[in-house]
Amino acid sequence: MAIATSSDRKVDHSALRTNQAFIISLLILAFVLELPLLVAFVTAVMIIGTAFPSLGLFKALYFLALKPAGILKPAVVVDNPEPHRFAQGVGGAVLLVAVLSFALGIGAVGWALSWLVVALAALNLFAGICVGCLLYYQLHRLGVAGFTHAPLNTKER
Repeated sequence: MAIATSSDRKVDHSALRTNQAFIISLLILAFVLELPLLVAFVTAVMIIGTAFPSLGLFKALYFLALKPAGILKPAVVVDNPEPHRFAQGVGGAVLLVAVLSFALGIGAVGWALSWLVVALAALNLFAGICVGCLLYYQLHRLGVAGFTHAPLNTKER
């Protein structure tokens, strides 16, 4: 098995930002229109995109439409994709609890959790702070199994 160098690890941050923008927009729209089913849709997209990255709908829209049309330009940087997938999975799990809350008639909890995901996605989109990535790297530092990637040397970025 070959060891990957940091130059082998690349992530298109425009795809990540597109994903975050769709999540934020659709969850706010769901709240405004009082559509918990739209929250369920976003939840499914996030969970499927985490489990099967090639099936991520919002990123696919970037790669198949927005990028080829020149609407968005790639921003490929040296980065680990795993922490970003983990962050999306955590967001999807939080939204799954939100959807279950709606199903149980606890709408206030569902909306509060949806807004938490909006806030964290917005923090990443607008300030470049990925809380899920920070959590991933802390779990790696603590030696938790499955969290195998350390932060890459930022001088190489």
